[in-house]
Order: sequence, then structure tokens, then C-alpha cells
Amino acid sequence: MTDTPHFPLSAVVGADDLKLALCLTAIDPKIGGVLIEGPRGMAKSTLARGLADLLASGQFVTLPLGATEERLVGTLDLDAALGEGRAQFSPGVLAKADGGVLYVDEVNLLPDHLVDLLLDVAASGTNLVERDGISHRHSARFVLIGTMNPEEGELRPQLLDRFGLNVALSGHTAPAERGQIIRRRLDFDSDPQGFCVEWESQQQVLRARCEKARSALASIALDDAALAQITERCFAAGVDGLRADLVWLRAARAHAAWRGASAIDGEDIDAVAEFALRHRRREQSAPAPQQRQAPSPQPSTPGEGQGQWGEMPAQALPVGARREVPSWPKKP
Repeated sequence: MTDTPHFPLSAVVGADDLKLALCLTAIDPKIGGVLIEGPRGMAKSTLARGLADLLASGQFVTLPLGATEERLVGTLDLDAALGEGRAQFSPGVLAKADGGVLYVDEVNLLPDHLVDLLLDVAASGTNLVERDGISHRHSARFVLIGTMNPEEGELRPQLLDRFGLNVALSGHTAPAERGQIIRRRLDFDSDPQGFCVEWESQQQVLRARCEKARSALASIALDDAALAQITERCFAAGVDGLRADLVWLRAARAHAAWRGASAIDGEDIDAVAEFALRHRRREQSAPAPQQRQAPSPQPSTPGEGQGQWGEMPAQALPVGARREVPSWPKKP
């Protein structure tokens, strides 16, 4: 974690859905993190970094673009292992992110081999480094936050499903709101420390609300009635697998804790439905186009049509997709 102050989440204008999703993730990190989609210039990174201040550890680690495998998982010092008989481990990004936030900007551009490593560690919560018969294992439990611009490419389905919640930001912002966003950004850039001090009271209120909800989380039951509603709606949405059901139930419980309730209610289920389903909902297949009957054959007249085939009527095409008619040259 660096000493550079982050833009306070409480000072962010708009983006209410994303702020709620980040707060729910701070309340229950087992939800599985957040994937943030949106066009360029929507402050996705700024919003993601605001999550660090709401977590108990406050640790925020960024996986830089172009990172190597060793930078991600860490490496073993073979010279120390062979010469001194001790395994010396140089920690990577995964070790530093343990207990905090692992932030991946442009996650859809991450190389496949790093995606595979992330999937393994996110599923197990443990990072295992092996090199020439020497191994090192350490805990790697983190909240995964990713940002992406869908115009620059899709995300692999395996990694897409690993994100608990998915929020899309709209690029169309009203003029008054745009001006307020720019003004606050300019104030922060000119004096980051002073800006954070100015917003500290609002940030403390947000932080205290998350801490209170986190403490009350265990007392809210993951009851069968809420689970029944969620499983029925997941089935109706045609989602693959069962992760959506689990994530949705955990997020609904976190939302109940967020609003200070003692049990999951229908409004909690509805409030997080799109977060859990957006990236898992199976797209409805388009209806098959209606087949049209082939036109009745019309007798051709000399000099008309594509070439002359005598006075025989044109042959009807089989019913199905239209075919391109070849352009035959006319006879002289």
C-alpha cells in the first residue's frame, strides 16, 4: 500500500450502483469481488481504489499491465536454497494482496497464462510456487477488482464468472453532474491531502457503516426462504452453474446488514439481482427467421434475366437461406 491518498469514495459523484456493490464487497469479501465495465474516462480506477479504505486491512495492490508470471506469483531464490540450504521466497503481487484488494486494470487484456494462475489462486486461496524441486506455499485471499472496456475485447468466461458482482457504468452523464465531477477532481489534484481532510467526516460515516454491517453479518441467517426465491430466479434466468445462487444470497445478506436489518427481505434480493446476474445471464437465442415460400416459376422471355436458357421455366430454389445468383454474361 502506498502513502499516496486515494480519492475518497464518499466524494464520488453518481455511480450509486457501483458504490453500493463496492460497499457490499467490503462488508462480505466472500462475495467474490467486482467487475467494473464502462467506456474510457469513467473513473473506474478511481472508484476501485476507493474500496481499500473500507476494508479492515486497507491493503490495495495493483497488478500492472505487462506483469510477468514471477511478478504475479513470486519467485524462489535458488542460490540461497542451494548454497545456504534455506528457501528464500521473494513475494509477488499475490502475497502482497493477501487480506486486501487485488486490482487488475484492463483485466480483459490479461494474458491467458496469467488468467489461469489467477483462477487457480482465487479458487483455492493459496499460492504455491515450485521451482526445481523447491516449493513455497502462502495464503492469498483477496478481493478481486477488475475494470474493462468492453469495446477492447471480451473476458474469458472462466474469469468472468469468478467475479462475484458485475456493474456497468454508462458514459452518458448529465451536464450538471459532469461539471461537479470535474470540479471535485480538480480540487483533489491540486491538494490531495487537503481534499481528503475535507471529506474525512463523510468518509468516516461510510467506513463506520461498513464496519457495523460487517459485525452484524454473522447474525443474519442465510435462510431457506430467501434461497428459494434466488434459486427460482436463477433458474428462470438460465444461468450456468451454481455460483450465481451463492453470490446472490451472500450479497443479499450483506445488503440486509448494510441497511441495518436483522433478516434478508425481498428488497435485499431485488437490490443485488442485476449485480449477480448481469454477467451470468444466458442470452436468449434469437427466434428462427420465418421461411418464405419460393416464388412461382415464371416463364422467361428471350433477352431478359441472367443469360438465356431456352424457353424452359426457371427452376424453383429449395426453401431455406437465399443464395446469390451468379452473374452470367449475356450472349451476343
